[in-house]
This record gives sequence, structure tokens and C-alpha cells, in this order.
Amino acid sequence: MGNNEKKIAIVTGGSKGIGRAIALELARHNYYVIINYKSDTAAAQETLGLISSEGMEGQLCRFDVSDSEETKEAIGQIVSQFDNIEILINNAGISADGLFVMMPEKNWDSVITTTLKGFYNTTKPILKRMITQKRGSIVSISSVAGLIGNRGQANYSAAKAGLIGASRSVATEVARLGIRVNVVAPGLIQTGMIKDAPVDMIKKMIPMARIGQPEDVARVVRFLCSDDASYITGQVISVNGGMF
Repeated sequence: MGNNEKKIAIVTGGSKGIGRAIALELARHNYYVIINYKSDTAAAQETLGLISSEGMEGQLCRFDVSDSEETKEAIGQIVSQFDNIEILINNAGISADGLFVMMPEKNWDSVITTTLKGFYNTTKPILKRMITQKRGSIVSISSVAGLIGNRGQANYSAAKAGLIGASRSVATEVARLGIRVNVVAPGLIQTGMIKDAPVDMIKKMIPMARIGQPEDVARVVRFLCSDDASYITGQVISVNGGMF
């Protein structure tokens, strides 16, 4: 296919976990997926390999979403290469947990910067392209922590709550231009980020009594990106087994 014929989806933080599941899900629905990653080249290559093994296409794009210049250059190259950018998934994020009164400033800054400045750095240039196209779907990955707060996660909860507020605001600005902006807020999902979480205790708080899988989130994201969700914007969809 020529560049003008490809439907392009960009997934930040797409090398593993929820990002990998989203990249695979979109690729299976005929999107050419651009997989962003910051440092784990091996994991990113594994994700691309999984896509290729199923006869689908994509490519890797390394940049740190929190770095304005690095992101500007990378997104500029993507925009110049592809005309048909349909989807942006803001999934990149980090955690650095600890009680607020003992939290180093660098832990606060790094989590907030990656999630919220990352949202700004990636969404703004892609949104400009979508406005020109008069179509597009943006989905940001928040968390149940952004809805109710978690002990020891003031920075993470603040970042994820901010992502919800920013997405809702942008949704109101571009709804009439054919662009939808939504948020998915996962609960406890089986990824590397929960390796230190008290899983057995948290499972007791989940009515479905199980940990979610990355694919549970990916399928909801894919729905929000599809024409089946053409009248949905500015919403937060929780994927948490009923815990909130």
C-alpha cells in the first residue's frame, strides 16, 4: 500500500504490557501501527515481531514523549511520511510510588512530566494533522488511580487524573471537527507495573475476583477508535472488573 492508503495508528509506550496489546489489537483491525518506545528496544522489536508474525505491518519509532525536541522531531517525521493518521493512543507512563511526605521531588516531576507533558508533546502536533483531515480518534490510558486515588501514588494519581481533565477539555474543542477524544481507565491489569502490588489483597476488592488482562483494555480502546463509537467523545471508560 502507498502511504496515502494506509490507516495509521500511533501507540506511545507500545513496547510491552497494555501498549503492546493495543498495538496488536489495532494491527489485527487493519491499521499500520507505529510503536513508540523510549529505551527497551528488545521489547519493542518483540512487539513488532508479533505483529509481523500475523501478517500485519508496523514500524518502531524511538523517542521520549517527555522530551519536547525529541518528540517534535519524531512526530514531524511521522507526519511527513504518512498522510492518513487516524489514531493516537497516549499510553506512555511511568510510576515511582511512595508516601507523599517522603516523595523526592524528582519522583513527582518524572511521573507528571512523562504522562502530562507527554500528552501535550504528542497530542498537539498529531491533533493539528487530524484537524486538517477532519477526522481522527485519540484515546489516552489513565487509571483507576486517577479516579479514586491510591495510597502511595499521589504523583501517579495526579498525572492520571490530569490526563482525564486534559482529554475532556480537548474533546470539547475538536468535537465539531470530526475528532473524538476519550479515556480508558484500567484497574488492576496483569503487567510488569503491578509486580510489587499486593495482588491478593486487591483481588478481594474486585467484584469479578480476577486481575484484568492487557487484552481487556485493548479491546475497549479499539472500540473507541472504531466507527461503532462515532458518537462517543469526552468519556472515561473504566475497565476494572467492577472495583470502581
